[in-house]
Amino acid sequence: MSSGFETLNLHPKLKQAIDALGFKEMTPIQEKVLKFTLAGHDAIGRAQTGTGKTAAFLVSVINDLLNNPNKEQRFRGEARALILAPTRELALQIESDAKDLTKFTDLHVVTLLGGVDFDKQKAQLDKQFVDIIVATPGRLIDFVEQKEVWLDQIEFLVIDEADRLLDMGFIPSVKRIVRYSPRKEQRQTLMFSATFSYDVLNLAQQWLFEPVTVEIEPEKKTNADVEQRVYMVAKTDKYKLLQEILRDEPIEKVMIFANRRDQVRKLYDHLKRDGYKVVMLSGEIAQDKRTKMLDQFKSGQHNIMIATDVAGRGIHVDGVSHVINFTLPEQSDDYVHRIGRTGRAGAQGVSISFLSEDDAFYLPEIEKAIGQKLPLTRMEGYC
Repeated sequence: MSSGFETLNLHPKLKQAIDALGFKEMTPIQEKVLKFTLAGHDAIGRAQTGTGKTAAFLVSVINDLLNNPNKEQRFRGEARALILAPTRELALQIESDAKDLTKFTDLHVVTLLGGVDFDKQKAQLDKQFVDIIVATPGRLIDFVEQKEVWLDQIEFLVIDEADRLLDMGFIPSVKRIVRYSPRKEQRQTLMFSATFSYDVLNLAQQWLFEPVTVEIEPEKKTNADVEQRVYMVAKTDKYKLLQEILRDEPIEKVMIFANRRDQVRKLYDHLKRDGYKVVMLSGEIAQDKRTKMLDQFKSGQHNIMIATDVAGRGIHVDGVSHVINFTLPEQSDDYVHRIGRTGRAGAQGVSISFLSEDDAFYLPEIEKAIGQKLPLTRMEGYC
């Protein structure tokens, strides 16, 4: 039994927001990490997506900013806290959660992302002093180099999904950003990652000061509330099988993953042509269009989303009943992340993976990573 937020002695304005959101019990990562981070310690946390880690670091940041109002003279573009995320979607998700938690305060949250008009974002900084910046690394560096944002006074640095920042080649950018900020002894730094590779731990050693390490080890890497199926199917028959599943399964919302942008685009065009209500998320689409598509999916106006791993990482949408792996991911971590889109917060979910001759190569690694054998189903008339 986890304990409630009332045990934490949070600032009343923050507690009011938590109550308004209906959060009562802490999740395991929140219970383990908050007692340290609220006391001012640096922390590195290993937790999968969907564990409540975003709220854990936001509660730490917001509580600290509210309890220590800035008495000094303030300057435009000078942030008090910085949260770095690898993808635009994850940054928008963090921004949305931050706005919910700062609802009853006058803290100002600004999000800086590539793919969005630079001047529009600049206008956000002109409007009022900024307290919390949520950013992707490339766009943040643009703002810092143009002297629109100053990081030399940040009190809090949060690096989310450090493993994904590594995979995407963002570490040189993050290193530059860290150099613009105060020394690690003079700021509080939190870092979260789904995996603790040698490289991630090496970065933690460089960027964090005497950190506490918190690991949430799931019983199984994958959620017990997700029923996992693997259908053996010839590559040429995948689309036909997909149509059958969309027709026969009790689908509320479904996320379909493919490994490459061109596969996502092709699948989107095909389904759209066949009259399905479908949206897509991949790096090639302009940010305003991505946001619109994500909203259409969240509201249920369209109930099928096709995504790449990078775009789909960190997206939290309620009511996703099914995840379909049109292609098996090349990285076993991505399998865990994909199926984590369904079966969230105690709901039941179904994950269906298509296994053709091209995908079979990845299955052993996935089974090793999740610590279980996946049952294979031979589909009548498909292989």
